[in-house]
Amino acid sequence: MSMFSKLMGRIFGKKEEEKVVDEAPPTPAPEPTTEAAAEAPVVEAPVESAEAPAAEAPAPISLFDVEANLTAMAKAHPEKLDWKKSIVDLLKLVGMDSSFGARKELAIELGYSEADIANKGSAEMNMWLHKQVMKRLAENGGSVPADLLD
Repeated sequence: MSMFSKLMGRIFGKKEEEKVVDEAPPTPAPEPTTEAAAEAPVVEAPVESAEAPAAEAPAPISLFDVEANLTAMAKAHPEKLDWKKSIVDLLKLVGMDSSFGARKELAIELGYSEADIANKGSAEMNMWLHKQVMKRLAENGGSVPADLLD
């Protein structure tokens, strides 16, 4: 399981096995053979008349409030953590390893290069990593305030 999947699971409070955006799509079911296709009944789709009532739109997918959940977690945490600005504090808040090695692994997983880590240093990597985590949480159903995405 990827570090980001684990992090997202802890923030969203979901089982860590759940999938996230950008992972490999499931393998499609195999196409039926020509013999099976020939035996399959043909079903025609119903035709809607102009007078038929319009189908109801599906309910919108609700977004998970990342800020509210992390703020509640921070209030219950024994340390005062600035998760809105610090990737180290964010990782501590959700009970994950916040060491340089763990942050480096997460940064590389999310697309930061080893060369940038070596040339730019950990402070710049940490700022980039925090923004990327917030962006990816938003891409995966999290409602993240705009100031945390900039």
